[in-house]
Amino acid sequence: MIRIGNGDRTAYKMLVDRHLRDFLAFAARIIGDRTEAEDVMQEAFVRVWKNAGKWDQGRKARFTTWFYRIVMNLCIDTQRRRKPASDIDAAAEMAAGGPLPDDQLSDRQKAGQVAEVMKMLPERQRLAMTLCYLQEQGNKETAEILGVSIGALESLLVRGRARMAELLQDHRDELLKEKMR
Repeated sequence: MIRIGNGDRTAYKMLVDRHLRDFLAFAARIIGDRTEAEDVMQEAFVRVWKNAGKWDQGRKARFTTWFYRIVMNLCIDTQRRRKPASDIDAAAEMAAGGPLPDDQLSDRQKAGQVAEVMKMLPERQRLAMTLCYLQEQGNKETAEILGVSIGALESLLVRGRARMAELLQDHRDELLKEKMR
């Protein structure tokens, strides 16, 4: 970060190369749209370039913790700019047109269903679950990224898992009813 703050483009390229893939996956999971996630990442890395000179080496948080927070906030801003009905519309489309539950469902289809249902979680639960389970961040770092205590994070995870189980069961039941018609 010090080198980037001094205008070292090679250091900046190395940082982008090292972190782009993982953070793009994180943004895409939060937003649910790869193109918008790419826009978020572009803005996030622009902010790194612009603010690298202000980076404090002595800060407690690691670069990745700080950068997750930037990306997370940009994702939240992106979601807030969307029209309010988009989440409801997406949920209705998923329930009406998703694949039928079947022992033959591929892992990709199952992952798609989980991703769609995860979009229905409250924002904080979705962020906590994405960071811990999909981005494989530890509880301590996730709590720092979200700005909550470890106990509050664990509560978000418990509530998130319970809500996911409920939503997946509701989704499965709905699909079974559709199949029976």
